[in-house]
Amino acid sequence: MAERQLSGQRVVVLGGSAGIGMATARLARDAGAELVLVGRDREKLERAATEVGGADTASLDAGDHEALASFFAGLEAPIDHVMVTAGRPYYGALADIDLHRAQEGIAEHPLLMLAVARFAAPVTRPGGSLTFMGGTGGRRPTVGLGPAAGVTAALPRLAANVALEVAPVRVNLIAAGFVDTPLSAEILGDELEERRAQLRESLPIGRVVVAEDVGALAVHLMVNTALTGATFDIDGGQQLTASN
Repeated sequence: MAERQLSGQRVVVLGGSAGIGMATARLARDAGAELVLVGRDREKLERAATEVGGADTASLDAGDHEALASFFAGLEAPIDHVMVTAGRPYYGALADIDLHRAQEGIAEHPLLMLAVARFAAPVTRPGGSLTFMGGTGGRRPTVGLGPAAGVTAALPRLAANVALEVAPVRVNLIAAGFVDTPLSAEILGDELEERRAQLRESLPIGRVVVAEDVGALAVHLMVNTALTGATFDIDGGQQLTASN
């Protein structure tokens, strides 16, 4: 990535206080962007803003659509790009599934995509972008991945349709495999090191995908104005292996 490709542009990162969101913010800042970091925890946001080298912050729950609408309507200037990493997957085998949590997990990401597109597109400059996070893990039928599989299947088609509706603002989806982030550590707990070791051994790239890998792709989607309505996989070749 050439230096300063985002110079003078304003990037909003929902979920910007840690993990992929924070990595994207740091790389966008290195490319010259002005940042607005959004998340629920104000203290974490302030720490992240300092760590990435300066950013405005806004504390809100991205699942609160009224708060999200007010946030975008209240921005002082047009924005150029939005990166959305908020939300988390829900996993559960059918015999043990919590149907309420499954309902929330299945609905959360599609509704968030629709809400961000509806409220952010009107204040995003033509040619700017909205980038969302999805996954690849639910593409292969696996016990316990039923709810995640539904979201995995839905998001690419939803992103493509939304891209048509908000054009000339661009919409893209990043579909990630395992990414070594604090969220992954929280989900896997004591199994984290075993999973890392397994992936180092099995992935064609010979290492685990990290947040900065995804952040670099997100920044590329911001600066490459030919890209819209598409899904971009980033999993280190995880889908190519016999066991993912």
